[in-house]
Amino acid sequence: MSESPYERGTTHFGFRDVPAGEKQKLVGQVFTSVARKYDLMNDLMSLGIHRAWKRYYTATCQVKPGDRVLDLAGGTGDIAALLKSRVGPGGTIVLGDINAGMLSVGRDRLTDRGLVAGLEYVQCNAEKLPFPDASFDLVTMAFGLRNVTDKDAALREIARVLRVGGQARVLEFSEVTAEWFKPIYDFHSFKVLPRLGQLFAGDAGSYQYLAESIRKHPPQEELKAMMEQAGLGRCSYINLSAGIVAIHTGYKL
Repeated sequence: MSESPYERGTTHFGFRDVPAGEKQKLVGQVFTSVARKYDLMNDLMSLGIHRAWKRYYTATCQVKPGDRVLDLAGGTGDIAALLKSRVGPGGTIVLGDINAGMLSVGRDRLTDRGLVAGLEYVQCNAEKLPFPDASFDLVTMAFGLRNVTDKDAALREIARVLRVGGQARVLEFSEVTAEWFKPIYDFHSFKVLPRLGQLFAGDAGSYQYLAESIRKHPPQEELKAMMEQAGLGRCSYINLSAGIVAIHTGYKL
C-alpha cells in the first residue's frame, strides 16, 4: 500500500499539495478573510439550504438539559445558538475554533442575541484539544472537519473528550450520489461560486479553495471508517440533499 500524502509530509490545500505544516496557516488566512462574510459564504455555497441542514442536524442531536457540549469549528455560533435551548440554563456549550476572527464573530453575534450565560469560547486546534478525557456529552463539528490537516487526529480527540455514551456528530459537505446532478454541482462549485465570491466578498480565491476542499474531503463510507478507527462505535451517516452534505454520527462506547 502506498503511503498517503500526509505521511510523506504533505497534505492537500484544495487541489494543491502543500507541506502539512503550512495547511493550518493557509486555512487560517481563508477564514480570516471570510469571517465577516461567513453566512454569505454558506449561502453562496449551498444556495441558502445550509440553514435547513443545520436545523435538522441540531434537532436530531442526542442532547438533554444540563449537558455539556463542545461545538468544534463553532465559529460564528450558528450551531451553538440552535442547541442552547436544548441544554437549558443548567447546560454549557463550549465554542471551539482555531481561528480567532471566526470566534470573535460568533461571540459578538450570540451576545447581540442575548445569549451569554452557559456559553464559553476557546481558541483551540481540533487535533490537540485542551480538555480532559470524558469532558463532554456531545461533540459537534459542522463544516469544519474538511479544513483540518490531520482529520484522523481530530476524530481521535473527539472520541477522547466524549463521556461514555456521548455522541459525536459531524455535518460536512460530502459526495453527491445522483449522477445526473454531479455536472450541475461541479459547474456551480467551480464556475459560479468563485465569481460570486469575488462579486460579493471581493475574494474569489478563498471560495475556489472551499469548493476544492469539498472534493478532497473523504466520501461517506471512508469517513465512517475513519470514525470507527478513531475509537467511535455505532457509526452511521445519513445523506441530505442527494449527498451534497452528510451527517455522520458515532458514540463513545
